[in-house]
Amino acid sequence: VTTVLPVKLITAGVVPIIFAVAFLSVPSFVGQLMASANSLRLQEIGAKLATWFQTPSSTTFSAGGWEPYIYPVTYFLLVFIFTFFYTSISFNSKEIAENLQKQGGFIEGVRSGLQTEKYLSKVVNRLTLFGALALGLLALMPIIGQIFLQINIAISGTSILILVSVALETLRAIESRALMVTYDQYEQADYFYDTDVPGTASRRLRFLPRRSRNSTEEE
Repeated sequence: VTTVLPVKLITAGVVPIIFAVAFLSVPSFVGQLMASANSLRLQEIGAKLATWFQTPSSTTFSAGGWEPYIYPVTYFLLVFIFTFFYTSISFNSKEIAENLQKQGGFIEGVRSGLQTEKYLSKVVNRLTLFGALALGLLALMPIIGQIFLQINIAISGTSILILVSVALETLRAIESRALMVTYDQYEQADYFYDTDVPGTASRRLRFLPRRSRNSTEEE
């Protein structure tokens, strides 16, 4: 029996983006608190932090300079790092290799046990590299659109991922339901052995659909 071990390109999903947004909100919040301090030096530092880590807009980029690019660059790096971090937690290569060995399964061309664990780790790390880059670019799509189109875009990368995830889950649910309806046409008691198989003396188990059974009984 040949089967497939599913490994997603972006195993972490939207979690790295959520973590990155949460971390980026901390410097902005601290900057606002420092801006209201009595010290002039703290006020200057707080104003810079609030400016650097505020959510960029088309007006921010049109002003020019390098400061508006601090937020998107930091955002991309955080998403990239958190993708590797969360994938290492959610995908346990050692546990999967042990379960495969206990169930008698194996990956073709790879020994069970430690070799399977190393192979899975290698494959997942390669996929996560491309997945982290894709997730980071997806998170920056609204910001990139603001830079080139000079308009404010309300939709975020998280919204796009959630929309795609919901659409895929809906399609899977529809496919599963259609498969259940197909299997429902057959009943466990409605089967017979066909002994008249050309070229062989063995018996073949065949299932009789419900409609065929009803038509046979009527005849």
